[in-house]
Amino acid sequence: MRLVSYREGARSRVGFLVDGQIHPAAGFRSMRALIRAQCASPMGQGTMESDRATDLGSVQLLAPLSDPGKVIAIGLNYRDHAREAKVDAPTAPPIFAKFPSAIVGPEQDIRWDPRYTSQVDFEAELAVVIGRRARRVAEDEALSYVFGYTCLNDVSARDLQFSDGQWVRGKSLDTFCPIGPWIVTRDEIPDPQRLAISSWVNGELMQRASTSDMYFSVAQLLAYCSEAFVLEPGDVIATGTPPGVGAFREPPRFLTDGDEVIVEIEGIGRLTNGCRHLL
Repeated sequence: MRLVSYREGARSRVGFLVDGQIHPAAGFRSMRALIRAQCASPMGQGTMESDRATDLGSVQLLAPLSDPGKVIAIGLNYRDHAREAKVDAPTAPPIFAKFPSAIVGPEQDIRWDPRYTSQVDFEAELAVVIGRRARRVAEDEALSYVFGYTCLNDVSARDLQFSDGQWVRGKSLDTFCPIGPWIVTRDEIPDPQRLAISSWVNGELMQRASTSDMYFSVAQLLAYCSEAFVLEPGDVIATGTPPGVGAFREPPRFLTDGDEVIVEIEGIGRLTNGCRHLL
């Protein structure tokens, strides 16, 4: 099942995407509320307005989850990305945060002031959406706490990131967390470690890898994070990016005004965003 957030007239709504048609979710104003409700009942039961549908192409898609409690991000989780960054293999997942206020949806612009940062980078990532409260969960049970998966672009101001010595500011500027285009429920992704993941800038392939190349699997990340803090329904975990980011290319390839970035993940879809300078 695919779940979307979308704008219908002046209203934002959530719904179920079935065969190119969006069926509204009755009685829910946010995806996080729907996620909480669906944990207690079969997917779609009692919530899908099956007799009322809208064509996908006739609406504006929004970020499928615009109000997560937390956006937890993992650094250096692909073997070749750690190598291109010339750092040692991590012995434990490096964890940082992106502010939820950085979230934008598909076809929305990534925007920044070029006087503030001149090294804006792209990072294709598989994002995990938590479905039920998780605290100190075992690795072999961890995937049962997943609601679904989506695409995420961990946009990064490298000059801020590297000068700060920590990553939150450079990765949390407004619009620096595109997600979408929808959430695919976990039953459609039986093994999150067997997904092709790619990114393009202006049609040029930049990243191509498999989630099998992660140092730490999705199950390991959930178990590890839940040892430190509670994971709540609607929280998001960004699981790291493969090699090919702009900062470690020769010469570096940073984003600029007018660029288009696409993140694609097998079994999920394509997340497309333009880039614009703030004037």
